[in-house]
Amino acid sequence: MSLAISGSEAIPAGGLSPRWLEFHEDWYLLRHSDVKELMHQYGYSDAQLFYEEIGCHRGHSPNRYFDEVWYRQTYPEVRRGLLEKRWKSGFEHYCMEGYHSFSPHWLFSEVAYRRRYLELTDQHLVERGFCNGYDHYLSYGEGHGFRAGPFVDVALLQKMARQHGEWFGPEGLLASWLALPSHVADSMPMSWYFDAGWYLRTYPQVGEAIAAGEYGNALHHYLTNPTPDAFSPSPWFDEAYYRRTSPDILPSVGVGGLRNGYEHFVLFGAHEGRSPAEGIDLALYRRHPLVWSDCEGGVHDSPFTRFVAEQHGLAVPVGHEEPPLDEDQTRQLFRDEAALYLPAIARQKLDFRVRGMAEVSVIMVVHDQIDLTLQALASLRAGYEGAIELIIVDSGSRDETSGLEELVEGAIILRHKVNVGYLLGCNEALEHVTAPAVLYLNNDIRLYPDALHHALKRLYRLETTGAVAARLVRTNLYLQEAGSIIWRDGATYGYRRQDDPNIPEASFSREVDYGSAAFLLVKTGLLRRLGGYDTRYWPAYFEDTDLCVRLQKIGARIVYEPLAMVEHLEFGSSGQSGSHQLIQRHWKVFAQQHQEFLRQQQPQHIRNALLGRERRRPERQRVLLIEDRIPLRGLGSGYVRSNDIVRALVALDYHVTVFPVMRDPVPSFLLYRDFPEEVELVFNQDMSTLPAFLEERAGYYDLLWVGRTHNMARLLPLLNEASRFLPHCGSVLDTEVVAAPRTLLQQKVLGVTPEGQPAPELTPAEEEKELDRLLAEELRCAHYCQQIVAVTEHDAELVRRAGYPNVMVLGHGMEPAPTARPYGERKDILFLGAFHCEKAPNYDSMVWFVEEVMPLLKTLPEDACLHVAGYVHPSVDMTPLGRHPRVEILGAVDDLDALFDRYRVFVAPTRFAGGLPFKVHEAAARGLPMVVTDLLQQEVGWKAEESLLSAAADDPAGFAAAVERLYGDEALWQRVRQSALEAVMRDTDLEQFRHRVKQIVDASLN
Repeated sequence: MSLAISGSEAIPAGGLSPRWLEFHEDWYLLRHSDVKELMHQYGYSDAQLFYEEIGCHRGHSPNRYFDEVWYRQTYPEVRRGLLEKRWKSGFEHYCMEGYHSFSPHWLFSEVAYRRRYLELTDQHLVERGFCNGYDHYLSYGEGHGFRAGPFVDVALLQKMARQHGEWFGPEGLLASWLALPSHVADSMPMSWYFDAGWYLRTYPQVGEAIAAGEYGNALHHYLTNPTPDAFSPSPWFDEAYYRRTSPDILPSVGVGGLRNGYEHFVLFGAHEGRSPAEGIDLALYRRHPLVWSDCEGGVHDSPFTRFVAEQHGLAVPVGHEEPPLDEDQTRQLFRDEAALYLPAIARQKLDFRVRGMAEVSVIMVVHDQIDLTLQALASLRAGYEGAIELIIVDSGSRDETSGLEELVEGAIILRHKVNVGYLLGCNEALEHVTAPAVLYLNNDIRLYPDALHHALKRLYRLETTGAVAARLVRTNLYLQEAGSIIWRDGATYGYRRQDDPNIPEASFSREVDYGSAAFLLVKTGLLRRLGGYDTRYWPAYFEDTDLCVRLQKIGARIVYEPLAMVEHLEFGSSGQSGSHQLIQRHWKVFAQQHQEFLRQQQPQHIRNALLGRERRRPERQRVLLIEDRIPLRGLGSGYVRSNDIVRALVALDYHVTVFPVMRDPVPSFLLYRDFPEEVELVFNQDMSTLPAFLEERAGYYDLLWVGRTHNMARLLPLLNEASRFLPHCGSVLDTEVVAAPRTLLQQKVLGVTPEGQPAPELTPAEEEKELDRLLAEELRCAHYCQQIVAVTEHDAELVRRAGYPNVMVLGHGMEPAPTARPYGERKDILFLGAFHCEKAPNYDSMVWFVEEVMPLLKTLPEDACLHVAGYVHPSVDMTPLGRHPRVEILGAVDDLDALFDRYRVFVAPTRFAGGLPFKVHEAAARGLPMVVTDLLQQEVGWKAEESLLSAAADDPAGFAAAVERLYGDEALWQRVRQSALEAVMRDTDLEQFRHRVKQIVDASLN
């Protein structure tokens, strides 16, 4: 039954009664043991009426969801209100106004919950009938995997419920836990952030307080006791140690701030990698791929909780991984799995009938081993829907291969009574080929999905490509080869053999010496021109190496395609008997035949593998690009431009390696979708490993491109030390933005310095002097570089002002792609930008727009909302925006076409910034008219009232009026849209962008 709370504010928005408003009579009488006696004493028979008239004044809680005593202790303003008799209880305050932002219980934080789930804006909650985040969690969130907070782990609660089912009821996991007796609640962990058993053993006084009825359980004591810095929550966190080693947190801990050091650690330190106790290197631990995967996948809240789970034996130990799989066992498993295919295929034939023209001819030579053959063919058919001309050479089989026609439909089968060998079989099959490409395919392989599709795309991408090699993975899931190297003596080496197949070095496309014919895709015309395999290598071995060399001699390129991934049972089709002697004999034949080619190859040594992994063309130069992070487009804040620079360098035929100063928490497989396949992304390293990386690649790079001045400043000592590994290597500093003017403007707008001190009022002369000082400090590291890049001519002038004439301008490159939805079918306002910290321009601009501009938007439809899209760093609190009734927070959005297609107006209310506003170009390119501040209008250089509307950053009324005009006037909207499209087409031409990149590289190398 819901409680009766007076006052209109007590009626929750959304129209539904939240569970925390209910009165729980059974729980109330159990929790407050003196109530029955008091009810008798005061003459009450109704427990709810007693609570409303007597119990609420005595500090009673009406239900398990609200802790009255804790609420009063936590919020001084509530205590003052009770003393002034403005409320009867903390619960009445919560129901009347506190529910908007106050936390009702020590296990749930309204602010943290709303910060974790950005979509839970007031608008979102009201539309779905919830009055606040707590209501959402209790009614919906828990059942759908939402996290109540760091001390509530649903997976652990579920485990407890399975073991103590009699205590858990239909009201939910958290609700049931809140009613548990202490001996049950403390018997198992409810969160890896707290160890109740250790806590009770370490602090025996806690058990005494629980027995005396002062606390409900150990966690209740830890989160509510009056001396929070006197206790540590687990053996893996030391409160005193953390305060001592993280002195920067001390001003935030104490009265009115964080409860203790552990609260900081749970909110921030555990995710940053700060050490929680002596001997625990959490920063190193969180870099491990297993830790990344578990944390990013939501299995664990932070590296710390995974570490604790590991200590309990409930996570795979880092550093103690299972030993590599025994290859003899995995080879046998591969064969056993192949045998499983036979019954299924016997019931339904594999269909290789060609209707029309064949897209690719697959040549497979088989000798017995029907199970391997059918497994290979099944994976081939399942992974490619196009027209495959299948040509099978049965080389003297004695098993069920003789009945292959009954299992495979549409194949050309060439039979021999004796084993003619792989080479002669392939050459015979070549005579029957009708498709423009030939795939040599062993029968001891399994194709990963779309392997052939990706190989064909790579084969036809460039006219000069003659053959495509695959990423071959052995049955033990280690690499066989990621492209292969031919040494100067004619010996061969599968690049990165015995490594993880997903390492960066194996994950980008490049021109190689050769690829094994277990999977080798070749253009048919070139094969016929060369006559197929050279019969000197009969029956097998070195025939594929020789073929690739002969292809290169006639000008064709061999390209490694990492997306063409194939599992290979090495020596599965031929067996190993006699192979070694045959390899040695044909090695000598090969070395003698191709002496001139081999003289240009690297000498045989594993340290030369880096140079040998790619066919080096003298004109193709290598670029090492260093950025804060792997520059994903969704990160905004200059990363899109860095990504475009990478793409331009690749388009200009440079080999590009991207190296992050900070290791990115994004799973590595998600990084590749943002980059061309030719880019090497060194996602598994960071600034701490850069010296070793440069030493390993000494002399490899022709150009170093450093993104952002602060990175150059941090790297300068390291680069000076490692300069011997970068001989003849040019260098570029890409400033991305010259920050000094922005710093001065930010101080003027906000009235504080970046350090949080009151900003001094400067005369124009003093401001010019301060600008010179800031420029000199910011660009002190620029002397290292042959070329400096600025994003605008204005920034370039600032660089020259600081004393560096070697500066060039590189803006944005963009292809206009206007969205199609007409004006009348669009609604709402859009802002798209990244939120990396609360001091950044985007955050300030949105707070200003929501607080100052939106209240002035009177003529817009009542349901018109502002939608805020873009990456949000976990440290950024978006709840001040989300609490506005006409604001929706979308977070990162992948499909920008769909995003821009639904809105009517774009806003960029930036009050301080520098460089060139990408968001303005992007909105214009998508055909969304915009209103911006005069600051951005001047930076982009477009005329107001033509390509955009603008207003001063200190004029919210003017900004609101411009939004209303553009939103409501279709003729104006159409005119601004068209003008902006023409402007962005002129200013961001991709060809000009690439040409400028080429000029910068040339200037840095000459």
